[in-house]
Amino acid sequence: MYTPIHQWAEDDRPREKFLLKGKSTLSDSELLAILIGSGSRNESAVQLCQRILASANNNLNTLGKLSAQQLMQFKGIGEAKAITIAAALELGRRRRGEEVPELARITSSKSVFEIMQPILGELPHEEFWVLYLNNSNKVMYKSQISKGGITGTVVDTRLVFKTALEHHATSVVLTHNHPSGKLLASDADKQITRKLQEAGKHLDILVLDHIIVTEINYFSFADEGIL
Repeated sequence: MYTPIHQWAEDDRPREKFLLKGKSTLSDSELLAILIGSGSRNESAVQLCQRILASANNNLNTLGKLSAQQLMQFKGIGEAKAITIAAALELGRRRRGEEVPELARITSSKSVFEIMQPILGELPHEEFWVLYLNNSNKVMYKSQISKGGITGTVVDTRLVFKTALEHHATSVVLTHNHPSGKLLASDADKQITRKLQEAGKHLDILVLDHIIVTEINYFSFADEGIL
């Protein structure tokens, strides 16, 4: 008897399974089911995708050769769903053809400045960014945490480390700009650095440095011995 996906145990629903257990735990049919969203009256999205995959000998490369018109031959697959499947498979094909970008490695405070100066150096307002590093000190991700006025910005500690956990970072580098051009750490700069450093200790995520960026130069908390 067919049971709609919304009546399945939460762990068995593709979207919930994706969030709870990670994308690698899903079968090809479950991933495709997330794309199409729903099946038909007599067939769940997962069952429909199992049938589509079976027609392609359960091979994604073979499935990727089917046109939208061919996909629409399956009951329950209209134009929108067919295009969604074809587009996703085309993205996968293009991804295979691209080289994995080399991650920038942080070797010194200057290397942080070289990454962030083009982003922050000439801004008329202050922004606070965080670089998220792996255990080889390579930058996996960088994110703007806040954007403020000419003299300051507010930093949410929870957001900093939520992002760190999402990207499995082992350390972070804090960075913000001083539109005034002054290379001095304010009391507020020192306070937020200590706050983030303390929070990181509880999560085993190191705060390696805090870099203040101006148009032509930078200030490193680590280099100055105040981290």
